[in-house]
Amino acid sequence: MKIPLIIDCDPGVDDATGLQMAFATDQIELLAVTTVGGNVPATATARNACILRQIAGREDVPVFAGADRPLRRNPAGAGEFHGAEGLGDLSPFETRKGVEAEPAADALIRLVMERPAGEVTLIMMGPMTNLALALRKEPSLASRLKQVVAMGGARSEGGNITASAEFNIWADPDAAHEVLSSPAKVVMLGLDATHQVRVSEERIQTIEAIDNDPARTVAAMLRFSQRIEREIVGWHSAPLHDPCTVAYVLAPELFDVVPADIRVECDSDLTRGHTAVEFRVKPEDTRHLWAKGVRDREVFYLIGQLLARAGEPK
Repeated sequence: MKIPLIIDCDPGVDDATGLQMAFATDQIELLAVTTVGGNVPATATARNACILRQIAGREDVPVFAGADRPLRRNPAGAGEFHGAEGLGDLSPFETRKGVEAEPAADALIRLVMERPAGEVTLIMMGPMTNLALALRKEPSLASRLKQVVAMGGARSEGGNITASAEFNIWADPDAAHEVLSSPAKVVMLGLDATHQVRVSEERIQTIEAIDNDPARTVAAMLRFSQRIEREIVGWHSAPLHDPCTVAYVLAPELFDVVPADIRVECDSDLTRGHTAVEFRVKPEDTRHLWAKGVRDREVFYLIGQLLARAGEPK
């Protein structure tokens, strides 16, 4: 049975890899892609999702554009890590199909509420603004979702935007606070796990050897990330964040997740977006899981296997 799934994202070069994985697999019933301002402005993230959808040959999947700014902050971006247009070295182009008229938050509510409770999984690759807005309109949405699998947060690894904050949470900490305070079941794949999933030359070459457009696009994104990470951060290998969400949905056994109570700092400028992760909880007393580790070789093997099947009927 296929996994009913919605992906909320802010493409983004690593979002691009995650999307191509989801577009390629026959294990997922991809109900929609919703977009939010984050890595680049909202107009660009919506356009990029349509571009990536066309490259994958998956124009059957609707794209809904969402929030263009955080709940109560100024928009932030990470274009230096994703390219000015959010697509690395890939130049944007006009797509055959654009976004739907319905706002992302409304689409989230409709698509989840029309399914049986506990059926739809929501992946979140960017700031959590769209889900927070949807929960404000329809609070029961939280308990209707099967789970939220989010890339965000940091504990032992420290942050990548400030000393303690990861970008997705820092960009809209108020939205993350509202989501994590809701009855939704949330699996958080933060930097503690995603920093273990590193791009290497061998791994890029493996994907470059796959002869289809989605794989070529992913390989180009990985090469861009590798170059930028070395130039800006000085690391030899770039971490691959957002694709871990798709990997978790398809193969949760690849991740070491533990029950936790996760809270977000919203009021301090110094620690804005800090995720306070408390492990001293009983599993029955929390709705949150925190990823501490991941089998990175298996994640890259999965990426390669999925991309090799890209373009096949779903």
